[in-house]
Amino acid sequence: MRAERGLWIFTLRREPPPFIHPHGPRARPPPPPGPAFAPLPSPPRPPIRPAGERRGSPRPGSPRSAAQGAGGRGRREDGGGGRRWLYRHVQQEIMKLSLDVAVAYLRRKLLFTENGVDLQVCTSKNPTCCTKKMEELYQTAAKQDIQQLLQTSSATLKFLISRNAAAFQETFETLIRLAENYTSTLFCNAYRNMAAEATTRVQEFFTDVGLFIFGTDISTEEFVNRFFDTLFPVVYNHVINPGLTDISLEYAECLRMARRDIRPFGNVPKKAIGQMGRSLLPSRTFLQALNLGIEVINTTDHLHFSKDCSRALLRMQYCPHCQGLTLSKPCMGYCLNVIRGCLANMAEVDLHWRGYIQSLEELSSAMSGTYDIEHVLLNFHSLVNDALLQAHINGPELSEQVNKVCGPPVRKPTQSPGCSFDQNKDNQGLEMFSRDSEETLSSRRKEFISHLRLYRAFYGGLADQLCGNELAAADGLPCWNGEDFVRSYTHRVVGSGIKAQSANPEVKVKGTDPVISQIIDKLKHVIQEMMIVLF
Repeated sequence: MRAERGLWIFTLRREPPPFIHPHGPRARPPPPPGPAFAPLPSPPRPPIRPAGERRGSPRPGSPRSAAQGAGGRGRREDGGGGRRWLYRHVQQEIMKLSLDVAVAYLRRKLLFTENGVDLQVCTSKNPTCCTKKMEELYQTAAKQDIQQLLQTSSATLKFLISRNAAAFQETFETLIRLAENYTSTLFCNAYRNMAAEATTRVQEFFTDVGLFIFGTDISTEEFVNRFFDTLFPVVYNHVINPGLTDISLEYAECLRMARRDIRPFGNVPKKAIGQMGRSLLPSRTFLQALNLGIEVINTTDHLHFSKDCSRALLRMQYCPHCQGLTLSKPCMGYCLNVIRGCLANMAEVDLHWRGYIQSLEELSSAMSGTYDIEHVLLNFHSLVNDALLQAHINGPELSEQVNKVCGPPVRKPTQSPGCSFDQNKDNQGLEMFSRDSEETLSSRRKEFISHLRLYRAFYGGLADQLCGNELAAADGLPCWNGEDFVRSYTHRVVGSGIKAQSANPEVKVKGTDPVISQIIDKLKHVIQEMMIVLF
C-alpha cells in the first residue's frame, strides 16, 4: 500500500501455494494463508518543476503541449479526476472485503494454476490444484478408506461369531474329555480287573468322537461298532469266560471279527449308533456353519473393487479436494449410487445370509432334548454298563457260540494289569460339568442366536449404513454430486444388487464376482446340511 498524489493504491501480493497433502486436510491440514495485501515499493519522485510553473500546466515539448499547440481540445490523457474517483472506489470496495473472501479469492486466482488436462478422473471446468500423481495417490486412498469402513462395519459381527465358535469348540472338547473319564471310571469301579484294557478302548472311542465333531470325514456307525468290536475280547476274557491268564492275540482277533454275528451286547450297539448320530451330527454341523460365517465375513472384508468402482470412489471422496472443497461430503443419493454399485456383488449375499441365520436358529433349537450332545455323551457310560450286564447274564450261551466260531479259548502266560485311572480328580471335574454344562451350553446358544439375529439384513443394508453413518452429508446441507458443490442430487437412486445397477449413473457393474459366487455356493451347501440334520 502506498500514497501517490493523495491516493491509496493497494496491490495483491502473490504467495506460494500452501502444501496440500495427497490425503486431504484430514491427514495434514494446510498452513494458514499469509497476508493478502502488501505495499508496493515507492515509485521515483516526479521531476522538480521550474519556478513559476503552475501545477497541472503542460510543460514545453510534452505531448499535451504539442496537442494544445496544434489546436487540440486540451484534454488530460491521464484521466484526471475520474481516475482519482476510481482509485477511491476500489479502495473502499477492497476494505469491505472480509478475510475469508480475500482468502477464497486468492485460492481461486493464485493457487489453482493447473488446468487439469492430464487428470483422468478429477477433471473439471473449474481450476484445480491436483496433478496426475496426486490423483493416483487419492485413488489408492479411496480404496483403502472403503475397505477400512467395511472391516469396521463387520468387526462386531465377526467377533460375535468367532468368539462363540471358539467357546463352543472348547465346551465340546471339555464335554468329550469328561465323558471319557466317566466311562473309564465305570470300569475302575465295577470291572477293575479289565479296567486297564477297557480304558484304552474308551480313549480310542472318544478320540473318534472328537474327530467327528471337529470335521473329520468318519462315520458314527463305524467308530461305535469299532468300539464294541474291540471291547468284546476284553469282556469275554474277564466277564464271560474268565481265566487265570489272558486270551491270545489271535483268539482276541477272532472274537473281534465275530462280535456282530454273536451279538453279545444285544441291541445296545445299535442304540448307541442312533444316539451318537442324532446328537453329534447337529453339533458338528453347527460348528461348521459358524466357521463358514467367519469365512464369509473375511471374504467380503477384502473384496476386490473393479476399475470403474475405484474411479467412482475417487470422484466421490477426493475429487472435491482438487477444487479446494476439502471438507465437503457427497450427497446421500450420490453416495448410495456409488456404494451400491461397488457393493453390488456383496448385496447378492444378502438372501443366502438371511437363510443361513434362519437355519442356524432352527438348528440351535433342535440341539436339545433326548438327543442333546450333553445328555448322550454324559450318559454313554450307562449304555456301556447295560452292554456289560447283558454279556454277563448271557455268559454261558455266549461261550457256546464263541466255541463254535473260534474254538476253545487259547490263553497266554501274562495277565493284564489293574486300573491305573485317577478317579477322584476326574470325577470332581465331571460333577461340576454335569451340574452346569447343559444350562451353560443351552443358554449360550440362545444368547448367541439372539445377537446374531440382529445381523440378518447386514449385507442388504450395508451401503445404506456406510452412507448414512460415515460418508454422506446430512439432509438439507450442500453436498458434492461428483461435479460440483450443490444443494441436492438430481439423478435417480438405484436399488441394491447386480440387476438394479443397470440404471446406475455412477458405476457400471459388468457381472458377478467369482469369489462372491463361490462364497454363495458354500452358504447354500451349509444351509442344505443344516436342513438335512433337522429333517
